[in-house]
Amino acid sequence: MAKNDGPRSRTCFVTIGATASFNDLLSNVLKPKFLEALRGAGYTDLLLQYGTEGKTIFEKFLEDEKLGKNYNCNLRINGFAFNKKGLGQEMRAAKGENGAAEGVVISHAGSGSILDALRINVPLVVVPNPSLLDNHQIELAEELADMGYVVHGDLSDLEACIQASEQLRLRQKEWPPKGDVNGRSDRGLAGVMDDEMGFLD
Repeated sequence: MAKNDGPRSRTCFVTIGATASFNDLLSNVLKPKFLEALRGAGYTDLLLQYGTEGKTIFEKFLEDEKLGKNYNCNLRINGFAFNKKGLGQEMRAAKGENGAAEGVVISHAGSGSILDALRINVPLVVVPNPSLLDNHQIELAEELADMGYVVHGDLSDLEACIQASEQLRLRQKEWPPKGDVNGRSDRGLAGVMDDEMGFLD
């Protein structure tokens, strides 16, 4: 058997969703402190789904990197606006395929993206978008974190979320949860989310 001396690839996939911009999340995951935290945790790749407005942030990072103003910490950094086929391929890359090590998904707190990540049982950091008014993102992130399914991410300290995701990996729970003593039944992902939060977006 051939010996492979190269490191196994490990992907952090960041998604802001398809409807609202989340420039603060994109800016923070491109900061040196966060990139250093990724590299220190053994990550090789950072993949960003940046939406429409985020393209400017991403392209400026790449331009500054070429000019030596940014340091990528020896990470392969790639991005795209949208994928009309959904984000399954990107989520599976973070899960680890074809010999790759399992990574992490960092997501806005939209229920669709959360459910996609939970379905494949990949460690998930959920970061609510504070700029959205009258939304339930914070409550959703807090509830799922309290239940032990996700890490509730904070824009001011995303580096800590990488370490927290490693702890989550060690105690990863099966999704969807089975019925419990409070009478919740295993009615599928939408049913569980509806039971826990009383809504779906």
